[in-house]
Amino acid sequence: MLDTGVPDLGQVLDALGSSLLRPLTVLPERPVPVSGVLIFERRAPLPSVRDAILLAVGVGTAEAQAKELVGSAAEAGYACLVVKSYGEPVTELVEAAQRSGIVLLAADEAVAWHHLDAMISSALTATVSFAPASGGPVVGDLFALANAIAGMLGGATVIEDSHRRILAYSTLPGQAIDDGRRQGILDLQVPEGPDYDEQYRALVQVVRPCRFPAVPGGLPRLGVAVRAGGETLGSIWVVDAEDCLDSAATQALSDVADIVSLHLLAARTAVDAVRRRRADLLRRLLADPSSVTAVAPQLGLDPNLPVAVAAFAVASSNADDVLASHAATRLADLVSLHCEAHYGRHGCALIDGTVYALLPSGPSPNAHRELVADIARRAHGALRVPVQAGLGSLVQGLRSIASSRADADLVLRALTDRLGDPEPCQVATIDEVWASATLSSLAQLLAAHEALPRRLGPAVRAHDLEHGTTYASTILAYLDANSDIAAASNRLSVHPNTIRYRLSRAEEIFGFDLANPDERLALWLRLRLGW
Repeated sequence: MLDTGVPDLGQVLDALGSSLLRPLTVLPERPVPVSGVLIFERRAPLPSVRDAILLAVGVGTAEAQAKELVGSAAEAGYACLVVKSYGEPVTELVEAAQRSGIVLLAADEAVAWHHLDAMISSALTATVSFAPASGGPVVGDLFALANAIAGMLGGATVIEDSHRRILAYSTLPGQAIDDGRRQGILDLQVPEGPDYDEQYRALVQVVRPCRFPAVPGGLPRLGVAVRAGGETLGSIWVVDAEDCLDSAATQALSDVADIVSLHLLAARTAVDAVRRRRADLLRRLLADPSSVTAVAPQLGLDPNLPVAVAAFAVASSNADDVLASHAATRLADLVSLHCEAHYGRHGCALIDGTVYALLPSGPSPNAHRELVADIARRAHGALRVPVQAGLGSLVQGLRSIASSRADADLVLRALTDRLGDPEPCQVATIDEVWASATLSSLAQLLAAHEALPRRLGPAVRAHDLEHGTTYASTILAYLDANSDIAAASNRLSVHPNTIRYRLSRAEEIFGFDLANPDERLALWLRLRLGW
C-alpha cells in the first residue's frame, strides 16, 4: 500500500545526519512539511513553491542579498533555506530567519551543491513507503533501512545502486567508518580504485554475502549483492570494524537483501518515470525552441541561462543493428546519470540513436569539454563499444539551442567521416573540427542537388572498381600534396613518372583538366567526400 504522507523536515535531517545539514535556527515543535528541493538562481524570479527546501547557491551569508532571500523565501512559503557560511558571520542572517519564521540550515562546505540536491531528493523519495502483501515489515525508506541494518548488525551501512552510487547510508552514532566511506558519502559515489573493482567483481559472482579484508587505509566489510531475478540492482556494505560479524550477521544481511531489492525496484521505477518525462521535455525543446517558455520551468532551467548541447553516439557500422540500438539505450542511461551528478535534474534525450544533453555554463571555458570527455571515456569503459561525443557552441539562452545542437551534430558527423578505423573514444568541439565539419556540411549540400553532374567522383571510383586501376587514390594523393608530384609519389610509394602517367590517362578517360583550379577543387571535394 502506498503511503501518501508528506515527508517533514525532521525526517530529512534525521536521514542525512547532522554532518551534512545542521540547523542554524531552532526547529519548530510542529512538523515542517517538505514538498521538494529547489536551487536558487540569482537572475531568475524566485518560484512560489510552498514547503520546498531552497538551496542558496552562490549567496554569501554576509551579503545583503542573503537577508533579502530569507524574506522572499519565507513570503513564498518555503520550508527552509540552506546556506554555506565559509567562515562568514551568520548572526544577522539567523536573526532575519527567526523574524521571518523560516528555518535556516547550514550545509557542509565540502559537499557540492548538486550532490546535496541529489541527497535531499533521495531522502524525500525514500519516505514513500510500500507495505508487502504478506503483512511483513514496511519498506521504502532507504535511509531508515540503512540505520536498521546498521543497528541489527552493529556496523556502519551503505546501500548502493549498480553504478556504485551511494543511495543511502546509516547515521547511527559511535559506529566506526573509514576514509573510503566518508569520501563516498561526500561524492555520492564509491571511490575508484583496483581494490574496489576487485571487490565488486567478486561480489556479483556469488549469491551469498561476502567478507572482504580491509583495503589500504580502510576497514573490513561484509557485502551482498541486491538482485531481482538475474539482474543486479545494487549492493549493501556493512563495516566490520572489529572483524567479528558472525554467521548470524551474514544470514541477516542475506535476508534483508530481498527487502532492499523492493526499495531499489520501486525507486528505479519512480526515477525512470521522471527521466522519461524530462527526456520528452528536452525532445520538445530541441525540436521546437519556441516552446522554451512552457518547457524551461518544467526542466528547472532559466530560459536565459547560457547552455551548450552535447551529443553522444555509439560508433557502429550498422545503425539498425540490434546490439547498437541496445548500446545506445544504455549510453543514454549513463549520460543521464553523469549529467545529473554534475548539474542536477536536467534532461537527457535519446533521439534517432543520438543522446543529447544540456550543459549549463560551466565554471571554466574547458569545463564542458572535460566533462564530455570524461563521460565518453566512462561510457566506453562500461559498454565496451566505440563512443563518439560532440560538443556544440555555448549559446546565450535556450531559444538559441537549435544552433548548439546543429554544431554538436556536425561534430559527430565529422568524427564519423574521418578516414581509417574509428578510435574507441573520440571527443571534439565544433572549434576543434571546424574544417571537417565544413566539409561534412558541404557534402550534404552537394548530395541534395540532383541536377549537378556526378560523372567525376563516382565515375572514377567505379572505373577503378571495374578495371582494377587506382586513379581515385592517385588523383586524391596528388591534390592532397598541393599538386606536388614528388610528394604524391612518396605517399603512394610509386615512381613520379607513374603518377604523371596515371594523371594524364585520367584526364583523357574522364574529361577533366587538372590545370583548371575550379575543376581541381571540385574534383578534390568529390573524391574527398566520396560523392
